[in-house]
Amino acid sequence: MDQNIFAFRQSRPVMATLQPLALTPLPFRHIHPLGWLAGQLRLQADGLSGHLDEFWPDVRDSRWFGGTAEGWERAPYWLDGLIPLAFLLDDATLKAKAKRYIDYILDHQQADGWLAPGMVDPAYDLWGVFLMLKVLVEYHTATGDARIAPAMELCLRQVDRHIDRVPLFNWGQFRWFEALLAVFWLYERSPAPWLWELAVKLHAQGFHWPEFFQRWPLTTATPKDRWSYMGHVVNNAMAVKAAALWWRLSGAADDRTAAFEMIDQLDHYHGQATGMFSGDECLAGRRPTQGTELCAVVEYAFSLEKLLSVLGEPRLGDRLERVIFNALPATFSPDMWAHQYDQQVNQVECSYKPNRTWTTNGPESNLFGVEPNYGCCTSNLSQGWPKFAAHLWQLSADGGLAAAAYAPSQVELAIQGVPVTVTLQTEYPFREQLRFTVAVARPVTFPLHLRIPEWAVEARLELNGAPTRPAPGTFHTLAREWTGTTTLTLTLPMRPRLTPGYNQAVALQRGPLTYALEIGDDWRRVNADRPGRELPHADWEVYPTTPWNYALDVAEASLAVDVVFEEASVGAIPFSPDGASIRARARGRLLPEWRMENGSAADAPISPVRSSEPLETINLIPYGCSTLRVAEFPVLARP
Repeated sequence: MDQNIFAFRQSRPVMATLQPLALTPLPFRHIHPLGWLAGQLRLQADGLSGHLDEFWPDVRDSRWFGGTAEGWERAPYWLDGLIPLAFLLDDATLKAKAKRYIDYILDHQQADGWLAPGMVDPAYDLWGVFLMLKVLVEYHTATGDARIAPAMELCLRQVDRHIDRVPLFNWGQFRWFEALLAVFWLYERSPAPWLWELAVKLHAQGFHWPEFFQRWPLTTATPKDRWSYMGHVVNNAMAVKAAALWWRLSGAADDRTAAFEMIDQLDHYHGQATGMFSGDECLAGRRPTQGTELCAVVEYAFSLEKLLSVLGEPRLGDRLERVIFNALPATFSPDMWAHQYDQQVNQVECSYKPNRTWTTNGPESNLFGVEPNYGCCTSNLSQGWPKFAAHLWQLSADGGLAAAAYAPSQVELAIQGVPVTVTLQTEYPFREQLRFTVAVARPVTFPLHLRIPEWAVEARLELNGAPTRPAPGTFHTLAREWTGTTTLTLTLPMRPRLTPGYNQAVALQRGPLTYALEIGDDWRRVNADRPGRELPHADWEVYPTTPWNYALDVAEASLAVDVVFEEASVGAIPFSPDGASIRARARGRLLPEWRMENGSAADAPISPVRSSEPLETINLIPYGCSTLRVAEFPVLARP
């Protein structure tokens, strides 16, 4: 027995190679947003994201920047979105801001290696450190700053020593895997045994999410006011990538598949029509009036982006687009100067009312404003759009280029030393057609991989006048020698479909977009006497001015007749009620018995339903364009 133990110990690798990524994101300088995406990033830069440090004390006066305000997660959260936003836009002002703050953080690293301003206190939760290390990786991606790696190494050595005496707790314990992003980044540049061992210690001390989901007890809505780390919606949104990140070290098959099992369970018990799951602030079931926290939206999107890179599974790109095109824009005012803490799939009023339906959140949670309910989302909201743009184009493991998600953009890089430019001209997700132009400086052979969504069952690709039918749910590969300029057109036919919801209600979807009833809205300014609520960054309640309580007259078999889609031009603010560039007309009847309860729509009656009200034509717009909405409808009984 002793010999066997000795043999096992001797066989453990001192150095090891991480499992390779299926897709590798490119540095920001290679990707250029175009069209409506560039406009959306510009809106964000001109709104809260670009100006938060000028008026919001938790960032402006952060201890990370030498002030006296919060010195934990809020400044790092904000930088985590500001940095990719600044460099994708090539915005000199925002880049200067980012540099100024990163310079301060690096210049004030403590002599023992700690970066965090609160590490003199052993009760400091390491989540803040993990988050700042993630930010430094982002900054290196943007700039190649030579100071980053040495600073991260010093800090991670302190983390290694610190958790020997003070094991992970609270947020750090439940988000331990976020530290792997920094540990693996450094290990790939300078392999060292202590980094490998640090990853093992973090895993051992962290919460084991895949094992928890194997016997998952959170299959019902969290009881009101029963808050928990395990049920916290943002922790779950982050955790879906935990096992896949760990797979890079373990190589275990179960770690590769765990994310899909977790996503399936979250969908089944807490799923929403946007591709998100509920949580206000903890997992809240499938009712469409239970909220979903904005932090969960951006963190789930980031998890999907990392999963897509690690695993290369195209269905992850499908889910990423659902979240980004629906849940993300809907939780902002169109000008991105205000946001919600919680959004609702059926959201017919945004107002301050005690005893809302939320599990643990406060009465302001679905106001649009600067800091509704709690400031974490104020600081964290910035990463959604920029990181999506940064992950559109990625290098594939076979030396090619992959279009992992779709939006108007251009990528410039060298493949085998040859300058290559690929331009995607499209108004997707509002339109079906994507036109790619591949330009090379001289002939070069490489594969181009195009993601074909699972819903695109009749996808068509045309190259040099020759059409092909790519298989849905795959990456379609074009392995060829590219010469000069080549144009190809990918058409992704968007067929409407109904997805089941709560009480046998349905949501209308077409392509990656979910559709919602267009409801007239009345914005009323509130909290004007609070600091930091001067226009344009103000707080708003929103009230309906048109009826909302409709049942739809639709059926899956006749959707092509029951719903008519009409296109308009894609404008400067595409994610807004007035800027909706595609609309749907359907028929429905009012349900007088379906009423409001304390600021929210009551549960819809179980479908099918009957109504003696007149049959009306009702208008629907993309969910991401809506402020007030119904997106899960009861269905009228048909003869």
